[in-house]
Amino acid sequence: MGDWHSTSRSQWRVEFRKRGPHRSRPAVKCYFVEGVGLTCVLVDGLLGPQVTHEGIRLIGRVPSEVSQEMEAYATAHDTGITFSPGGNMVVVGFEIELGAQRAGDAVMTWALFFDTRDIAGSSWDIAPAEVWRHR
Repeated sequence: MGDWHSTSRSQWRVEFRKRGPHRSRPAVKCYFVEGVGLTCVLVDGLLGPQVTHEGIRLIGRVPSEVSQEMEAYATAHDTGITFSPGGNMVVVGFEIELGAQRAGDAVMTWALFFDTRDIAGSSWDIAPAEVWRHR
């Protein structure tokens, strides 16, 4: 796990895989930082469990539909919207970063749940580089 750039502390990950033919690909990856604990959870769009936040289903969906629901939530709750360095919409206070991965001829959403604590400024500072290459 040597590709984290936000800290010189030791980092590691734990992977969870489904039984059966998809064992080669993790469904969920949890990332930890020494002295801090769990900092990020990456849920795969193809194999990961469905996760809902504030009534919005996040995993394995068409990205534009999730973005529309997140924008509607932000408007209804007078919450701000920002965009990540990767161009993904982020609802202020959610601490969730969405990405997309191919599923045949379609794309599906994956989600990174993060807690920057006081060791990082954003999801891009706390998550290892492998997260941003997730496909």
